Amino acid sequence: MNLEEAIVAYIRQRGPVTGLELRESFDDDSLVLWQTCLRSDALVTQRVGTRYLRLDRRVDGYARLSPSILRAFLSYSVTGLAADPDAVAGRARELASHFAAVSQAKSDLALSIVTEIRQQLGSLWDDALPVCVIIAGDIVYDMAHDVPRPEQSTGELVKGSDIDLVVVVGDDVPDEFIAQLDHAIYGQKYITLTSPHLREEIDYVIKRMSKVREQLQFDSFRHMVACKILEEGHLLYGSDALYAAIKALLEEYGVTRKLDELRKHAERFGSNAEEYLLHADPAHARSESLHLFYPSEETEEFEYDAGWSHAAGARSRRATAHLL
Repeated sequence: MNLEEAIVAYIRQRGPVTGLELRESFDDDSLVLWQTCLRSDALVTQRVGTRYLRLDRRVDGYARLSPSILRAFLSYSVTGLAADPDAVAGRARELASHFAAVSQAKSDLALSIVTEIRQQLGSLWDDALPVCVIIAGDIVYDMAHDVPRPEQSTGELVKGSDIDLVVVVGDDVPDEFIAQLDHAIYGQKYITLTSPHLREEIDYVIKRMSKVREQLQFDSFRHMVACKILEEGHLLYGSDALYAAIKALLEEYGVTRKLDELRKHAERFGSNAEEYLLHADPAHARSESLHLFYPSEETEEFEYDAGWSHAAGARSRRATAHLL
């Protein structure tokens, strides 16, 4: 019995499965499993959720789709029998509902953390202070997952997708407030990461509007990444007016249009990459083209978004003169 026949028999027995479930049951390379499922006339693979723009230095034009081909197959796809499409669609709906629930739970946790920080800071954070907390990443697309993964700095397992937060403050906000806010968020980051009942990873940056305007020049990879995060992000807490001003500046500087062009490029790139990998010799693809299949570094975007940054658990504060 070849691999395709074995997968068909397995699905007949237990019903539609994710790529991750297939990989756990078959001792085969992920690329070979993906190729087998996508090539088969007896199998059908249905994707769940949205594929959105991610910037990656390793690809021409920087633009690729996220989740990667591998991650989309393992976590965000359902493979079943072509003869039973209703079963595949039903499992896909269950999967999409699960990701939406995980995303909502992570967003609710982030909101509760920021609300608690607001209370901790008391009079330092009054209603008139121009501060907004923007949530970004998988969560805003209802694509957050809860598959355990190692946090990079400690190796400890965390519950899937991290919580990406961008805190933007007005240029006149006192340095004292920014320092206190940074200290409070970092404390919550540590608690959230180490508490056995939470085990969530928070990545965040704090920056002034002057830094936002600098990044809106869209003239370097780092600035492009920062703009992408701001454009996709949703207001979690704080000043509606400041958040609206950021969104307006993205339009005014032409950043929204440029990101739309990058998305189109990413879609073309993704389609070409899938077509190539689908028919590629696995050994050749492993040696030369696996960056097309695998995800880019999970923390890449927040590492490049210069500010008061605590990506991947590493507390790296640059000189205040470069931050504010």
